[in-house]
Amino acid sequence: MGIVAGLDSSPDFTRIVVCDTDTGAVLRQGHAAHPLDESAGPRPSDVDPQNWLLSLGEAAAGGLLEKVEAIGVSAQQHALVPLDAKGNTVRPALTGNDRRAQVAAADLVDALGGREAWAEAVGCVPGAAQPVAKLRWLARTEPEAAGRVAGLLQAHDWLVWQLLGRPARRTTDRGGASGTGYWSAASGSYRPDLVELALGHQAALPEVLGPSQAAGTTPEGLLISAGTGETMAAAFGLGVRQGDAVVSLGASGSVMAVHGEPLAETGTMITSLADATGGHLPVVHTLNAVRTLRGTAELLGVGLDELSALALKSTPGAHGLVLLPYLEGERTPNLPQAAGTLTGLRRESMKPEHLARAAFEGMLCGLADALGVLRGHGVEVRRVFLLGGAADLPAVQAIAPAVFGTPVLVPQPGDYAAIGAARQAAWALGVHQGRLDPRVPPRWRDAEAQVCEPGEELGVGQAVRQQYEAVRDQVHPGAFG
Repeated sequence: MGIVAGLDSSPDFTRIVVCDTDTGAVLRQGHAAHPLDESAGPRPSDVDPQNWLLSLGEAAAGGLLEKVEAIGVSAQQHALVPLDAKGNTVRPALTGNDRRAQVAAADLVDALGGREAWAEAVGCVPGAAQPVAKLRWLARTEPEAAGRVAGLLQAHDWLVWQLLGRPARRTTDRGGASGTGYWSAASGSYRPDLVELALGHQAALPEVLGPSQAAGTTPEGLLISAGTGETMAAAFGLGVRQGDAVVSLGASGSVMAVHGEPLAETGTMITSLADATGGHLPVVHTLNAVRTLRGTAELLGVGLDELSALALKSTPGAHGLVLLPYLEGERTPNLPQAAGTLTGLRRESMKPEHLARAAFEGMLCGLADALGVLRGHGVEVRRVFLLGGAADLPAVQAIAPAVFGTPVLVPQPGDYAAIGAARQAAWALGVHQGRLDPRVPPRWRDAEAQVCEPGEELGVGQAVRQQYEAVRDQVHPGAFG
């Protein structure tokens, strides 16, 4: 039996799990909050990367990493660390929750010739969070700092580089690179011209490693694997495989699925990412998920648990009420100026329980639309993992399997990104020792999950979808082409 560790540096915490290399069983774990950053500036999205190291050290205190042979690193995605010619940070890192680059992202879309041009070039359309948009913002807003940028890393790249003692070679992985806006998962190559388009000049980019490759070995002999972004690490830690989709319920929503090949035609609704195993991870985003439930709950003067209980007092189809949940506009379908729409009001349907049911059905039908985009591009979806706090609501668990048309798995709470990082470390270690195939990741236990089957409700779910789609297509004709 060997021992490996996975660390996940999220926006607020560092979490570390120490795992058995053969089974993935968690042997011990630690966590620590990132220090409050008083020096990075007034913006919470400006973060001194040294704080990530301080948090890591605190989380690993007390001999947590004793006898560990390899470490994998997961970290918040889209955190851009700009370096000067000596490898020092030019300014604080620009983290993923930074919205200052919205105008810069729109500028970049126009500069390359539109959304389709970006989708064809790198598999995604720039948004404010992506490093390529942050570079454009930096060049326009802080030109002196931008002029000193000589190298670019993301959060997990920077942490790996620090753990290895800042060697001359800097690395990243396919998953992290695919979210930058200047690396294509389909071609497996950088687009340096897009860096220059955004920043105004070229900058050194990290070498992209394969999923089982090691980034290096510390002087103490500790193997450090390639690392990856939180999304890819969490999918790896959950044990998501081809035929699986992951639906994340935040204020907004996302649907991603494991796919064996790059999508031949991405359009502009799919972001084509790479996963942590050598495959692909197409993602479709919606702007409205739990914000739909919270808005309805506030309207009715209840909490989410009460809203769920109310919804279950109604019946499928909510007595004809249909809520199109486009409260913040929508991305899938692309309706940036849209507003929410409630239709089907009759005297008998004007009850709190029917509005509550319509909110849950509207949110889940919107996510089913996103699933439909993936399926329409040949992505197989046999089961759905449902993540986020709202996944525990009884109404979500009752309605989602029928609306999605698949079994729905609700995993038990766990540090899945850290576990995925540890699994990557076990893979790299096994390949390094000649025990594992570099093309086949180690078999670890699947995440424990509650399974919700569609059962006899499958036909009812199809009827709910048809009712929703009829209203959607009437209010927004041609939204899906």
